Amino acid sequence: MEVEKIDYPQFFDLVSRRYSCRGYDDAPVSREMLMAIVETGRLAQSACNRQPWKFLVIDTPELREQVTKCYEREWAREARAFIVALGNSSEAWVRPCDGHNGMDVDVAIACENMCLAAASLGLGACWIGNFDVETLRCTLDIPAEWSPVAIISIGYPKPSQVVPEKKRKNIDEVVKWGKF
Repeated sequence: MEVEKIDYPQFFDLVSRRYSCRGYDDAPVSREMLMAIVETGRLAQSACNRQPWKFLVIDTPELREQVTKCYEREWAREARAFIVALGNSSEAWVRPCDGHNGMDVDVAIACENMCLAAASLGLGACWIGNFDVETLRCTLDIPAEWSPVAIISIGYPKPSQVVPEKKRKNIDEVVKWGKF
């Protein structure tokens, strides 16, 4: 089945060209742009509007260097900023029937908003989930009740960066109509 760009060609284009950028130019990203990105995270939907999140914006060279110690990939050192997304399970909605805590989901929604916002501003972003939580916690003085969920690297993509072809399953493999 072919998916059409019905009435949202700009949004479809944005989602299509957003990718995990792993090569950044050395041009600085303004605090105004970073705040515009974080604002889209703040405006994200959350279960019962609990908003169990905080976002640490890391844009100084010293703190950027410290953050890369919890995720030691050379390309990450090129990022001009990081947004560390934190969640607080005690502030999140809990599904009554099975006790599922929605904190991770709520923070993930906010992170995706921020990644799309970065792309809309011509910036590259990469959602990082594979990092040393305790190193990050100590580095940024994160209180025990707040859990680091993701780090988003931000910067202008190097001119040599190209949007990679998205390798996704065919729509028929992921969509079922009605019952499973």
